[in-house]
Amino acid sequence: MTNFNVPGREEVSASNQEIFDSLKKALGMVPNLYAVMAHSDHALGNYLSFQNAKTEFSNKEKQAVNLVVSQVNECAYCQSAHTLLGKMNGLTEDQTIEIRKGGASFDAKLDALVALAKEITAQKGFVNETTINSFLQAGYSKGQVIELVILVAEKTAMNYLHAITKVAIDFPLAKTI
Repeated sequence: MTNFNVPGREEVSASNQEIFDSLKKALGMVPNLYAVMAHSDHALGNYLSFQNAKTEFSNKEKQAVNLVVSQVNECAYCQSAHTLLGKMNGLTEDQTIEIRKGGASFDAKLDALVALAKEITAQKGFVNETTINSFLQAGYSKGQVIELVILVAEKTAMNYLHAITKVAIDFPLAKTI
């Protein structure tokens, strides 16, 4: 089996060293899944641009999407990272678990978002019209349907990357559900 090491700062290109420095300053660490992307001279920078692109969704909503997508895609790394980030953005531990299960009974609008994100992920985009209509009726726009597909794709890329690299989880482990 191919082993993907987590490269240190001295093992990556100059441009990735700058990104490592920025991540360390902002987060206090370079997460292993970001670091492994530095095997490529371009992937980490490209991904961070993709991840930090403008969106109409709040950070809390983005974390809800990240949680449910990572659950559907069975990515323990991203479940763990986004449980922590979800709590930093106003979710409780119990709410992160409920979201991972595909709902958010504590917030009707967030519930519609989570349901559509889950269905987009599980059905590879072939979603039920009723789910889209519920999303729109909850107060989201058609533009946000498009943005949600992009958010699902962004998180799915990371889920797949972890499935391939199997780097160690360097966040507190999310509870198994």
